[in-house]
Parts: sequence; C-alpha cells; structure tokens
Amino acid sequence: MRQNLEIIVNSFKMAFQELWKNKLRAFLSLFGVTIGIFCIIGVLATVNSLEYNIQNEIKSLGTNTIYIDKWDYSAGGGPDYPWWKYVNRPVPKYREIEMIRERTPSASAVAFVNNTSGQVEFGSNVLNGAVIYGITEDFPAIQPVEIAYGRMLTPSEFEQGAGVAVIGNEIAEQLVGDAERAVGKIITVRGRTNQVIGVIKKQGGQMLGGWQLDKSVIFSYQYGRTIMNELTADPLILVKGKETTSTALLKDELTIALRGIRKLTPTQELNFALNDINEFSEAMSGIFASVNIGGWAIAALSLIVGMFGVANIMFVTVKERTSQIGLKKAIGAKPRVILTEFLMESAALCLIGGFLGILLVYLLTIVISSALNFPIFISTSNMILAISICIIVGVLAGIIPASQAAKMDPVVAIRS
Repeated sequence: MRQNLEIIVNSFKMAFQELWKNKLRAFLSLFGVTIGIFCIIGVLATVNSLEYNIQNEIKSLGTNTIYIDKWDYSAGGGPDYPWWKYVNRPVPKYREIEMIRERTPSASAVAFVNNTSGQVEFGSNVLNGAVIYGITEDFPAIQPVEIAYGRMLTPSEFEQGAGVAVIGNEIAEQLVGDAERAVGKIITVRGRTNQVIGVIKKQGGQMLGGWQLDKSVIFSYQYGRTIMNELTADPLILVKGKETTSTALLKDELTIALRGIRKLTPTQELNFALNDINEFSEAMSGIFASVNIGGWAIAALSLIVGMFGVANIMFVTVKERTSQIGLKKAIGAKPRVILTEFLMESAALCLIGGFLGILLVYLLTIVISSALNFPIFISTSNMILAISICIIVGVLAGIIPASQAAKMDPVVAIRS
C-alpha cells in the first residue's frame, strides 16, 4: 500500500516536472484533452441544467395529471401541425366536470380553467397583457399555488363567485411597487373592480410558458366568466389521478367517460385530446439524450487528438529517462513498477488537462448564468465522469510507451 502511494506521488511530481520543463510542448499536447473535457462537461452541464429546469416546469403543471383540451399537445407545432384536425372540435365545458367526476373513479380532483388576457389597473398605473384565470375549487389541488402574502380563495368565495382576486408577484410589483402592500388594494380588471386578497410567490422565468403565475390574475370561475368572453377564452379541464392510479388507467377511464358525455358512437373519432404530463417529461428526456450523444461525438474527436498528444509526451519522456529506467531495474525495480509509474504519469498529465477543461467550463457557467439569468451547474456525477475519462485516456495514451520502458534491458538502458 505504501509503495503504491509512493508511486502515485512520484508520478504526479514527474508529471509536473515534465510540464514545467517543456511548457509549450506539454501545453500543446494537453490542449486536445482540455478541449475534449471542455466539450463533454460543457455539453453535459448545459443539457443537464436545461433538462432539470424544463422537467421542473413540466412537474409544476401537475403530477399524474391529464389535460383535457381540443388540442393535442404531443402533435407539436410549426407548419406541419395538423390544426385543421382539431380546430372544429368542441371546447371543454364547465358542465362536464361533474359528469367526469361521477364517471371517473380513479380521479382525485377535477378542475375547470378558463383563461384570457386583459388590462389591469390600479390608480393611474395600467398594465396590459395580464393573464386572467377563472378557476374552480379543485385547481389548487392539481396545480399548487404558493401564496407569499395574503391568502387563497375560500370554498365559499369559489361557490358564490366573489369579486376578489389573487395576483402574481410581477403584477403586484408593477401596479403597487411592493408585492406585500398589494394585499387589500382595489384593482380594475376588464372594467370591473376587485379586491386583492393574495399575492402569489414569485415563480421566475419559465422556458415553456406554463401557467405564467407571475403575470396572472386569478378569480373563481363563477366570477371570472362574468368578465370574460367565453367565445374567445381558452378553457381546459384538469384531472388528477389518485396516488395509486396510473395515468394509463386514468386515460382509459376518461376516454370512456367523455365518449359517453359527448354521445360519441363506437365508430366516431374522438373529438377531444387527453394530454398526459408524464408523456411530455419522457419526450423531453429522449430529446436531451440525443443532444448528449452529439456532445459525446464532438468531444471524442478532441480526446483522440489529445490522447496522441499525451502519447507523444510519454514516448519522449521514456527516451529521455532511459538511463534512469536502467538504473532502477539494475537495483531491483520490477517491470510492473516501471509500467505503473509511467501509466500513472500519463494519467496525471491527462488529469491536469482535464482540470483545465473543467475550470474553463466553470468560468463559462458563471458568465452564462449571470448574462442569461439561467442557472447552469456542474453536477458531482459530471465531475466524476470527467476524472474517469481523464484516467482512461491517460492509461490508453501511456500503455505503449510504458510497456517499452518496462521491457528495457537494464544494461543496455544504462549504457544509453
């Protein structure tokens, strides 16, 4: 154990001596390893951070939840989106939620949501483009709404359609100046005055849009429908399954229930879409896996170049230390000890290049995170992966020159 530790320490010393003695040659040789690690960890850190944020946004839409809409979210967007297939479908109706609740045993919560956009006023301050939601009582059970100041709507306010509102943090700050002071204020939404009873906790920027709670004004559905044009509003029905229920079973039950509610015959095509949040999460994982493969392909080329560079250093090092190798073997050093020393030195050189690559990625994450307000992090698993790759590349690069050193005849080596 002690001998192995001495070999490791000496190998690192020799690696640093080699770097210091031939700075330019070592830098150029290690540059490939540095760029390779930079590519791998840079891509993995960016993709992992992006996936983490997007998956969190998807989870915020509700776990084990089905969105009933006329639009199929999984069909994608762009010019190839078959909008003609969905545009004439009927929109979800408020009266359907009770029938869904009765006919879907595996549902734990069913909520109706109507949303539109509009103008919000407070005194002389006017804010355009606010997202106005009219929700039913089960909505917070499906989509948690964290209240920073004040309170959420009560069951009686939902039932009576009281003219009170819960507003987003951005709305509160832009209208009142201080989110906490917004509670109790009277605001005007689409020409109707309402009292603010709560301010939602700040959510921050969202890449997928989501519920946009920072820019929202939330009413009970019964009140919201009085200030919305239901012909232009965008209604949804949200159904959350029980904890022991799979989304597959929930979708099957909802399909049967909605076919019955909408009186569709067995031969008629569905006129509704059941959008599963879990499917979005799986689709995103597949996309990011493909991006990771691309990053690995780019990095592999740099690592191969870097490996030849390190191998070149090791061949030169073996040649320069031939007499030392002969002396070590003459006083009893075994071939495996010589082999281990040079392999460790090669791995140490690659680790130095790898740490430089990680340092570059770390500096880049700081710049991007502050410039784009998007948190990028290097995970522990990525750090371990980088170190492992460096060691493997170092061993592969040093195996041939180390083997030559281990097989040298001590007499010939000393004479050279």
